[in-house]
Amino acid sequence: MRKKVKFILILSVLVTLLSGCLGKTEINDLGIVMAVGLDKGEEEGSIKVTAQIVRPADARGSTGAPSGQTGEPIWSITASGDSIFEAMRHLGRHSSRRIYWAHNFAVVINEDLAKEGISDIIDFFTRNHQLRMQTLVAVTPDPASEVVSTMTGIEVIPGQAINDLFLFNSLTAAAPQSEIIDLQKTYLNESSQPVLARLSLNTHGISNKEPTSEPTIKQIELAGAGVFKNDKLVGTVKPEDTIGLLFFLENAKSAAVVTPCPDNPEQSMSVELKTANFQVTPTYNNNQVGFDTKLKAVVQLVEAGCPFSISDEKQVKQIEKQIEENLKGKIEKIVELAQKEYKSDFLELGETFKNRYPGEWKKIVANWEDEFTQATLNSKVEVKLTSAALLYLPTKPRNEEEVHR
Repeated sequence: MRKKVKFILILSVLVTLLSGCLGKTEINDLGIVMAVGLDKGEEEGSIKVTAQIVRPADARGSTGAPSGQTGEPIWSITASGDSIFEAMRHLGRHSSRRIYWAHNFAVVINEDLAKEGISDIIDFFTRNHQLRMQTLVAVTPDPASEVVSTMTGIEVIPGQAINDLFLFNSLTAAAPQSEIIDLQKTYLNESSQPVLARLSLNTHGISNKEPTSEPTIKQIELAGAGVFKNDKLVGTVKPEDTIGLLFFLENAKSAAVVTPCPDNPEQSMSVELKTANFQVTPTYNNNQVGFDTKLKAVVQLVEAGCPFSISDEKQVKQIEKQIEENLKGKIEKIVELAQKEYKSDFLELGETFKNRYPGEWKKIVANWEDEFTQATLNSKVEVKLTSAALLYLPTKPRNEEEVHR
């Protein structure tokens, strides 16, 4: 009998524990952050944090707000503190819900703040158990508070719009894909320096109510990259030069290239980079560090602004040579920026050298900055031009006789 009573008591306790909801947090009690902006605070040494919080009822994509609601899919709040953590806690003073960071898409850092160093910022977001390591990180010349609060693009939630910009970034090659985990890896590296995507606000949006007017609506756009040295922002890479950067960091496989027509330089034609195989081979001869780069690319003719036939071998060779020179120039320019202007190995060439020459690396690692800036570069590019099968002959205007024939 005692064993039976004891068994029932134990079973009752287990049932209570298993079915209980101790420490539960209802979703209606959470203020879900979709993007966060970091700016310098008004007081010396302080930091301003802006959180973009979604309004679930108003983020359904409806054309109008239900009765009693605002119609705005997000609510942005800002607070300052002597540290990021303190500023985030101060956000709670203005929110009726608990601030929840696990669904945050992006961390946007103002460039003035980034110039003072971002190691503390990355350390905080890496340690935060709510944040995902795949969270995007970007810099901006505009107030970060404005960037994360701007309604932009097709998406209802601006934070999601920022995230989705990077989903198809491979088509535009306008910025690198920079995530918290990538930054953390860079900081653990002996030689490499961080590089972050750059976002900016520009008035490209046209009002649907006044479609004939000039663009007046601000939109977030990919604007190249921010280059760091010893955790401080030291410069930027323009969007048109970012393709060279992406060859080194992400092995870019898509981009648009405009080149002069073979027989008429005043006209131009456009090709699309379809495939690319980019290799970097370190060399070390007579105590001289060097790098050989080789790019094999296939490009497709997508727009001919002049009479041109893909079956004309002479013209094809000329175009291929022009594109080779164009891409070679992009590669050499980004290396020159890294070596001469910024003196920062954000191309991860030190890591490449270390993997091939581990013994020599130990001898030069302490003086890598000087070795890097004096390293030689030998760049080679091979391009093959193709076209859609039905467009081997050029599309050209008919003369008057052909029209009336």
